[in-house]
Amino acid sequence: MKARPQHWLALLTALGLAGCGTDIQSVMVPRGSEAGAIATLAWLLFGLGAIVLAIVMAATWLAMRGSSRMRAALSRERSILALGLAFPAVTLTLLLGTGAWLMRAHLAIDATDAVQIEVTGEQWWWRVTYGGAAPLASANEIRIPVGRPVRFTLRAHDVIHSFWVPSLGGKVDMIPGRTTHLRLTAERPGIYRGQCAEYCGGPHALMAFAVVAMPVAEYDAWRAREAMPAPEPSGEPERRGQSLFIAAGCGACHAVRGTAANGTIGPDLTHLGSRRSVGIDTLPLTPENLTRFVAAGQHVKPGNRMPEFRVLAADEHAALAAWLLSLR
Repeated sequence: MKARPQHWLALLTALGLAGCGTDIQSVMVPRGSEAGAIATLAWLLFGLGAIVLAIVMAATWLAMRGSSRMRAALSRERSILALGLAFPAVTLTLLLGTGAWLMRAHLAIDATDAVQIEVTGEQWWWRVTYGGAAPLASANEIRIPVGRPVRFTLRAHDVIHSFWVPSLGGKVDMIPGRTTHLRLTAERPGIYRGQCAEYCGGPHALMAFAVVAMPVAEYDAWRAREAMPAPEPSGEPERRGQSLFIAAGCGACHAVRGTAANGTIGPDLTHLGSRRSVGIDTLPLTPENLTRFVAAGQHVKPGNRMPEFRVLAADEHAALAAWLLSLR
C-alpha cells in the first residue's frame, strides 16, 4: 500500500530529519538552560569519543604495522592494564563527574515561582491541565511563558509514554501508576516541537505536540482568554454546527465549556480554533483538514480512537467545522 506523504513527513520530523514549519526540534539547537547543559555534554561526548577512537585506531595500527619493539610494548601486561582498565576508568569517571556538574542546577524541580502544568499521555494524544487557582484543561499543545521555570507533572493513562522537547530539555518517561516531574525554562520565544519518545503502539510516530513559548504579558493574556467559556455561535453555520455536535453525541467524549458537552474521554475542545493543528499535530488546522479528520480520521491518523463520522453530509461537515474553528 502506498504511504501517504503526511505520514512520511510526520515520521521524518519525529526522527528530527525534516523541518516542521518554524518549529524547532533538535538537541543541538538549545533554547533553554536545561537543553544547553545537555548540548554541552553531548559535544563533550562527541569530542572525547573522537579522541578515544583516534587512540584505539592508532594502537590497532601500531599492533599490526608497528616495529617489533612497539608490538612487544603494546602486548605487555602494564600496557594492557593502562589502556584497557585505567584509561576507561578515568575517562568514564571524568564523564560522570562532568555530567553531574553540568546538570546539578537542574536536579531540583521544585520552584516556588514555577508555572505548574500537568501532562497525561494517552493513546495517542496529550491531556494538558494548567494548574493554579482555576485549573484549565487543554490538549496537544502547551503554552509557557518565556524566562519562567515550568514544572511539569507527568502521568500516563494507559501504556508507557515519554515526554521530550529536545530544544528545551531531556526526556522523562511517563509510567502508568507513577508520577514523574520535569522542569523546563524557555529562554526565548518560539515554537518547540515535542514528541513521545517511547514506543506506545499504533500511531506512535504521529504522537507529537508543540510547546509555544510566549512573552510573559502575552502568556498572561492568553491564560485569561483560555479561562473563558466557548464563545456563542455568531452565525447560522456556527449555530447549526453546535447543534450537530451535541446531536451526534460528540459531547459524550469531548468537553466544550459553556455548552452541554462535558465529556472527559477525548481532548477538551473549548478553544480548539486557537490551536495550530488537528489530529494531534498531524495536519495544520484548516477547515478542510478538520473536516477530513472528522469524516475519515483513520486515513489521517491510523489507529486513533475517534470514530469516523461518514454519516454526515458535506454541508453538515462544513457547519461542524465552522463552529469548531470559531472556538477561540
